[in-house]
Amino acid sequence: MKQLVVTLICALAFAMPSFAQGYNDNGDNIIGEYLTDRGGSKSKVRITKNADGTYDAQVFWVENPYEKDGKTKRKDVKNPDKSLRNIDVDKITLVKGLKYDAESKSWGGAKIYDPTKGLRVNASAEFESADKLKLRGTILGVGVTLYWVRIKK
Repeated sequence: MKQLVVTLICALAFAMPSFAQGYNDNGDNIIGEYLTDRGGSKSKVRITKNADGTYDAQVFWVENPYEKDGKTKRKDVKNPDKSLRNIDVDKITLVKGLKYDAESKSWGGAKIYDPTKGLRVNASAEFESADKLKLRGTILGVGVTLYWVRIKK
């Protein structure tokens, strides 16, 4: 009996990574809506596919979209591109032109934008599980890992 339990636990442990790996097998699996939580600030992001086969990620909801007055929408004031500083925080494009690499079964080749710091850094992504997208932003070898959780409809 004890050996059976150990065998089942081992089988499940090996099956979990392969399940996530299977979700990385198709580039379009990334398409969908995700909940993010960065430092206690929650937002929702929608990943869509472009005509050229790349993917974009855009915020469509933030937990607190208004300034302290409760009426004025917060803007992307730290954006290094001054022409984008008037964009509402619930409309910011975080990733543009993310490419799927079938060989590595991951996404990359784009920049991810951190609106809290006004930085664009190299981006890579892969699923850790069917509903948990792991994003890694790096600059000069230093990076931050974020997790976006798929919103089920």
